Amino acid sequence: MSGDYEDKPQPLIEHLMELRTRLIWSIAAFFAAFIICFFFAKQIFNVLVYPYKWAVVWAKLDIANAQLIYTAPQEFFFTQVKVAMFGALVISFPIIAAQIYKFVAPGLYKNERSAFLPFLIASPILFLMGAALVYFFFTPMVMWFFLTMQQKPENGEVAISLLPKVSEYLSLITTLVLSFGFVFQLPVVTTLLARVGLLTSQWLAEKRKYAIVLAFVVAAVLTPPDPMSQIGLAIPTIILYEIAIHAARLVERQRAREEAERQAGAADVVKSDDV
Repeated sequence: MSGDYEDKPQPLIEHLMELRTRLIWSIAAFFAAFIICFFFAKQIFNVLVYPYKWAVVWAKLDIANAQLIYTAPQEFFFTQVKVAMFGALVISFPIIAAQIYKFVAPGLYKNERSAFLPFLIASPILFLMGAALVYFFFTPMVMWFFLTMQQKPENGEVAISLLPKVSEYLSLITTLVLSFGFVFQLPVVTTLLARVGLLTSQWLAEKRKYAIVLAFVVAAVLTPPDPMSQIGLAIPTIILYEIAIHAARLVERQRAREEAERQAGAADVVKSDDV
């Protein structure tokens, strides 16, 4: 091991002290972000409500009548607390990830750290891609589906209107964002496992049919109990699985080239020694 990190072994107490330091920095970053997000909790929640407003427009309803309600005095307060926690997690995640990396990095070789860096960059990008899909398309589509089920007071029928609660709407959109964000990590996880030799592209291809079934099962567990949400998560998961197979093949080809170069270099060394 070489680089900016110490190469000498450390006793257990020093590892625990290092872990304590990293935890303190992570908790401090989360707490500072929580304070800021709680101060702007209403503004953040209003941003999260935009998909619902878009759904109202898609359903050709009067946007002036669109509203969210809360039925308990403390409900909106605790909703703002949850909004602040969600925002704090998003904002402080880069710092938390950096602290985890700094704790793990001394145990990695220099080439392992350089190989790990692209995954650190790809992971948040893929998470943001999943969150953007939820925010700009999936949540408006789901809310539009629910809004179209309303019933007008015509022909002697009673009116059936959708009045979402602030806590339930927040739970819906945060669950979808986290579900899609984590599912979009599938190529990163499979590529890492393929790089260390725990997975192969052939094995992934052979297990494709099981992965499709598992995608729908996971979607049923992570998303609200409606077919729109479940299908909307299962289909991107299947697409990402195919991308993961292709990424694993690229890793295997790169490993084969590196192995061929090492063998060629070893052969050259043997020839020079014979001479």
